[in-house]
Amino acid sequence: MKLWSDSFKDGAAIPGDNAFAIVDPKSHIRLSANRNPHLAWSDVPAGTKSFVLICVDPDVPSAGDDVNIDGKTVPANLPRVDFYHWILVDIPANVTTLAAGALSDGVQARGKPGPEIKSGVLAGSRQGINDYTKFFAGDGDMAGDYFGYDGPCPPWNDALLHHYAFTLYALNIDRLTVQGNLTGAEVLSLIEGHILAKSRITGTYTLNTELI
Repeated sequence: MKLWSDSFKDGAAIPGDNAFAIVDPKSHIRLSANRNPHLAWSDVPAGTKSFVLICVDPDVPSAGDDVNIDGKTVPANLPRVDFYHWILVDIPANVTTLAAGALSDGVQARGKPGPEIKSGVLAGSRQGINDYTKFFAGDGDMAGDYFGYDGPCPPWNDALLHHYAFTLYALNIDRLTVQGNLTGAEVLSLIEGHILAKSRITGTYTLNTELI
């Protein structure tokens, strides 16, 4: 199975339009267009009944002591953890393209609605909650359930370039038989034993002007 994007090339930088934030020379960062990237796939294995798409950044600092603080740098050798940016499940087997901006266009305080997609070619698909849900949990203006795609926003003082892995899974089941707000880790556990094929592309992103 082959996966690609017209928004960025595998191994190359993700455009600012597909990010949650971009560099601002005065305030370090500012909110961006936050549009989901275009994705398409082919060479689907026989017996595929649905797809799952997951985007994860494995380079998020495990400790936030120095994050986004003037005069500090998040060291590249700091242990890192996963941060899920997009969980999309129950994608119909006849879908082979996700248009840029179709499922996210702009930053929405308190998160976009979900989980179910109710119209279009993806009707019946569901979006899990991404990890901005946890990140903004203590923020009175931003707290909420962040369904679907929200793009990169790594610390602007991080010495490490972040990588964003978009992985598509072809499954032998047409629907995950669970309800509620699915997380990335939960979905990965649920699809074990049902994967016929998977394909991945990775984009990079940074808000550290010394790395650009």
